[in-house]
Formats: sequence, structure tokens, C-alpha cells
Amino acid sequence: MIYGIGTDLVDVERMMEKMEKKTGFKELVFSAHEIAYCEARTFKYQHYAARFAAKESFLKALGTGWSKGTAFNEIEIYNDEQGKPELRLLGNTSKTVEELKVKKISISISHTKTMASAFVIIEN
Repeated sequence: MIYGIGTDLVDVERMMEKMEKKTGFKELVFSAHEIAYCEARTFKYQHYAARFAAKESFLKALGTGWSKGTAFNEIEIYNDEQGKPELRLLGNTSKTVEELKVKKISISISHTKTMASAFVIIEN
């Protein structure tokens, strides 16, 4: 059964400006694994924006926002062996999902030169 659906759209240039101007923003929002992945890409801000959109989409689908102590850097986006995006949940965010008895999280990410989008479906 579908528990929640979330989607988000992020402007790549806005993400780049935020990351270049706000000290510590990158570490607050992204895990070390995500930072390493994005920094290794030619168009790294497209990848950062896509991961940010995925995190926002997940929180929208979860329906709790920040009320349960979730944190952006506890929501990690990675790619499996075939390149499919997956979510890895850490810390309090993982505990929240366990409490809600979530069985499956599906994620889709896309980006262009200027925009990034993500869509998340949570099932329980």
C-alpha cells in the first residue's frame, strides 16, 4: 500500500550559488559518500541538485518533515551497480522509517543542465 508520494524540482544554478556562498552547507546536507560522488562528476552541481531534490521528495513522501528529527545528511542517495538511484537512511531518519513500518522506497531522479527533479514513493 502506498504510504506517501513526494516530488521536488531544484534549480541547478541556485544550488551552485548556495553551495558556494554558505560555508558548511555541503556537509550539513550531503553525506561524505554523496560529496565524493558529486565532486568526481564533470557537472557536479547537477548531481548535487538531483540528490537535494531526492531528499526533499523523500521528506514530502514521509509526511513528517523535520518533526521527527530527520536530517538531510541522514538521507543518502547512491547508485546501485546498474546505476539505479537508491536511498540509504541513517540515524534518526532510519529509526523514523522503521517506526512507520516502511517496506519499500522507490526513487527516480533526473536532471538537465539547469534543472533537477526527483520523485519518491513510500510503501508500507
